[in-house]
Amino acid sequence: MILLKSNEIKVAALKYFTIHGYEGASLSLIAEEVGMKKQSIYAHFKGKDDLFLKVLRDAKEAELSSKLQYFNKVDSKNPEKDLYGFLQLIIDLFQKNEHLKFWLRMSFFPPAHLEKAIGQEVMDIEEKVQAILERKFQDWINAKLIVEEAAITPTFAFLGVVDSIMLELVYGNDEKRLNDKLASSWKVFWRGISQK
Repeated sequence: MILLKSNEIKVAALKYFTIHGYEGASLSLIAEEVGMKKQSIYAHFKGKDDLFLKVLRDAKEAELSSKLQYFNKVDSKNPEKDLYGFLQLIIDLFQKNEHLKFWLRMSFFPPAHLEKAIGQEVMDIEEKVQAILERKFQDWINAKLIVEEAAITPTFAFLGVVDSIMLELVYGNDEKRLNDKLASSWKVFWRGISQK
């Protein structure tokens, strides 16, 4: 029962933190959303910071899990399809998944007093995704499906495309611009690593 209520609180907190940010989300509104008094939240979480960081870590795990699942099911014989599909996955997740919306917004706009803790979480997931991509790129290089000497080069270049798309998702509201940016970035990136 306690775990169930903790999860309800986290779901409500995710909603309010995503919409209003850390500062605008009040424990009173979160408590009201789940039908309890504000003081009762302290039976589940030490305070607003603890609740926020738990929601953030859940969002981080949801993002990492989605990316791991994607790369576990891709056919490593078609890097063009697999990499472009990954960019589409990021866009789809951001548009449909509250955890990823929250994760992206908080990684770009962390509350000042939690900036260091959030930065560590962001770098942790970045390093894990980089390691997965680097292995994939090395497999494609070994199979002579792409041209490059070292896997780190296309990995960083691709992560630059990913970062550009995520920036557009966080700051932009124009779907045409997002699609144009994706198409242009992808065209130049793929031309740079594809077999001629």
